Amino acid sequence: MRASILSAGGLLLAAAGVVNGQTFTDCNPLTNTSCPPDPALSSTLTTDFTKGASPDWTLEDGTTMSYDGTLGAEFVIKVLTDAPTISSAKYIFFGKVSATVRASPGTGTVSSFILESDDLDEIDWEWLGSTDSSVESNFFGKGNTTTYDRAVYHNVATPVETFHVYTVDWTAEAINWYIDGNLVRTLAYGDALALGGKNYPQTPMRVKMGNWVGCASVAATTDPKTQGTCQWAGGAIDMSHAPFTMYVQSVTIEDYGSGCEYIYGDMSGSYQSIKESGSCTNSNAGADRSSSIIASTSSAISSSIHASSSVGSASTASAQSSSSSKAGSSSPTSAGSSSGSSSHSSAVSGVTTVTTTASATSGSPTVAAVATTASSAPAQSTSSDGNILKPKHKYGTVDVVVMVLGLGLGYLVM
Repeated sequence: MRASILSAGGLLLAAAGVVNGQTFTDCNPLTNTSCPPDPALSSTLTTDFTKGASPDWTLEDGTTMSYDGTLGAEFVIKVLTDAPTISSAKYIFFGKVSATVRASPGTGTVSSFILESDDLDEIDWEWLGSTDSSVESNFFGKGNTTTYDRAVYHNVATPVETFHVYTVDWTAEAINWYIDGNLVRTLAYGDALALGGKNYPQTPMRVKMGNWVGCASVAATTDPKTQGTCQWAGGAIDMSHAPFTMYVQSVTIEDYGSGCEYIYGDMSGSYQSIKESGSCTNSNAGADRSSSIIASTSSAISSSIHASSSVGSASTASAQSSSSSKAGSSSPTSAGSSSGSSSHSSAVSGVTTVTTTASATSGSPTVAAVATTASSAPAQSTSSDGNILKPKHKYGTVDVVVMVLGLGLGYLVM
């Protein structure tokens, strides 16, 4: 039986007593050529839900989450229409996903940990609250529910009472399901159940997790529309025993793809048609980088003011003793790094000023940073004719502040 996560529409059906676990998609690339690209994870993400909510996950409509410092994310069914569900914000194009889960108790409840694509490819782990001795692995291709012969049940010691690690390792060749690191099922691309690859999950997927009601009432057990689902769920839920809670301590998602976005090249739903666009190295750190630039800019302003003041005082003293300190002098130097950045260092009366500028080809923001270090003895920079080296341009404190602020703010605008 296909048993996934209820959409907002599914919640309304549940309230009416017509319960049917169903997946959903905002835009199906098999029927719509204008669907937006899927944002790619293109890395490995580990979420520890014992530390609270994570911005890497989105809450589906109607979902309210709570978090326990030991048990992790709590997917709680308090009333019949509850179906708490969260989804990873980004997609993987083949990959490995592991979740540490304790399933919800209660006849009629269904705990789900699935991978799902925009065109309704799907890979499942599902637990029925009516049993505390097994877990179901399942898969679907392109939303095909013409048959329900793909589910396999695996023995697990008390999955409702204890945590276990459930893993899906998904490639273009095969899907492997693991429980606590032990392989329990393999589905090859050309397997008969996968219809020789036609029904094999093979398009970019998000991870979804949730807890929902599979059979809402005794009446639903005899209704032709819901009878099959109720039989699969083990019978009608008894809300007098609520709340029913599924717990997820942590999830690790590894994306085998490397693009910034995954794009459907046509309407075939074949993995060969999926295109990877660009590279998203460090793209997840946008907000952190902005905050870092602001902090760096503030620090640079403070250092610039200090360095400007120190250099001004040091230049006066150095001019009075230039002849006696030539032995300890050094000349300005510059060096270019492989990333296209350059450094300039000059020593003036115990103050070393370092300015680093990244070139446009490095892809990094151009930010000037000024630092000061004191030496044990005053040093004086001189030219070859013995005269004190002086900058070609003189900048006051206000000038330095304006320049550094401009660089930092300019990056934030980009």
